[in-house]
Amino acid sequence: MLMALFFDAAWYDQRLVERGLTRGILAAVAGMSEGDLALAFKDQRELSMREINAFAELLGVSAAEAASRAGVRPAPPGDRDRIAALEARVAALEAELARLTR
Repeated sequence: MLMALFFDAAWYDQRLVERGLTRGILAAVAGMSEGDLALAFKDQRELSMREINAFAELLGVSAAEAASRAGVRPAPPGDRDRIAALEARVAALEAELARLTR
């Protein structure tokens, strides 16, 4: 799970200005409503990694930078290993399900 620390709205707004973009465009690219984005900017809504990745791509920064500026802390190393193992199990189950439904 991602943990919110604080959202650096000024940094995001500056990146948007530099690229001639708006918060509305940022929201649309991330598949969010402008209301949801406003809540994230006020630290009242958690962001998914899909949303963070969309922010990063639009703003031309790394996902790590976008996450850090959004106040998102990555999972600790032990959690990352556990998550990777669970993702591998899900992928294996999905492959088996696909095989069985053919």
